[in-house]
Amino acid sequence: MSKRGNNEGSIYKRDDGRWVASMSLGRENGKLKRKYFYGDTRKQAQEQLAKALRDVQQGIPLPAERLQVGPYLDQWLSEIAKSKTRRKTFVFYQQQIRLHLKPGLGHKVVAKLTPQEVEQFINKKLEAGLSAQTVKHLHAILRNALNRAMKWGLVARNVAMLVDPRHVKRYEAVPLDPAQARTLLRTLHHDRLEALFTVPLAMGLRPGEALGLMWSDIEWERGTLHLSRALQRIEGKLRIEELKSRSSRRSLKIPEIALSGLKAHRLRQAEERLAAGLEWHDTGFVFTTRWGTPPAPRFVARSFKRILRLADLPHTRVYDLWHTCATLLLVQGVHPRVVMEILGHSPISLTMNTYSHVVPQLQDQAAGLMDNLLSGNA
Repeated sequence: MSKRGNNEGSIYKRDDGRWVASMSLGRENGKLKRKYFYGDTRKQAQEQLAKALRDVQQGIPLPAERLQVGPYLDQWLSEIAKSKTRRKTFVFYQQQIRLHLKPGLGHKVVAKLTPQEVEQFINKKLEAGLSAQTVKHLHAILRNALNRAMKWGLVARNVAMLVDPRHVKRYEAVPLDPAQARTLLRTLHHDRLEALFTVPLAMGLRPGEALGLMWSDIEWERGTLHLSRALQRIEGKLRIEELKSRSSRRSLKIPEIALSGLKAHRLRQAEERLAAGLEWHDTGFVFTTRWGTPPAPRFVARSFKRILRLADLPHTRVYDLWHTCATLLLVQGVHPRVVMEILGHSPISLTMNTYSHVVPQLQDQAAGLMDNLLSGNA
């Protein structure tokens, strides 16, 4: 092989025909360290060397050659994800990395990971029977982690960005129409969980937001409700999580139907407190069990199914009461911006994209209004 170079870098051709460029990284523990770049042609190797030399001159760190994906993901979890995500999301990231990403890609070197290897990993997970939704989450976690690796100078590119995300069929919400919503409310009348389902339906609360409500969040004289937390099951335990986004932390005017339901619920809870006696837990939550503790989301879901059967209504989720509220507001002509603020959406495009099924009805109403205006019947 022939070899020539200087203190900044050297380049030579190996006996197998490949070109190798190298540069000195100085001494570590008395030993001279060099970084190597490979190419099928002299130009390829030389271009990699030139870029590395420019990066060093500009103070950009060179990619770590030996750091593996597994240890890097652990570092990303502890230094980035833990402080920037909700607890529930962080636990989910931990589980997906432990169960899938580390076994599949953990032994790979971060700086040498290729789009083909990421593609193969995704395909193997799908072939193994993992749902497309889960695989999409794995891809997104890896993409987010490698974005940080780019900022840290560990990689020159995010290879996960070069892999097309897998298509996932979105869950289609099943909102109730106005007649069905009224049927639900009639069936709920005098049920001990009446307010638990009436409030999300009338005010656009997610289930966790409703379960996280405390009596101190309600201003009775002004008829307003302040949302700042949610009750969620994380790692098998019910936990209170603060709502982090500005749009999800919101104050809402309480419709009269929800306000009267909350007043009746407060009287019912006072009776349950007396009946429980010393077994009552004074948690301050609006919606509780008969002993004052927060109800488990699974219990709430089962109770809602029971109500739907009694009302002879189609199967839907408690979460779809949130969607129902949005649909009912939009078909009444409430401005999408107001609907967005009630639901805690950000940005407004999310509201309109989510409720595109309402658009044809809104267009019919708009056409009727225009006819009335232009014909003088308005």
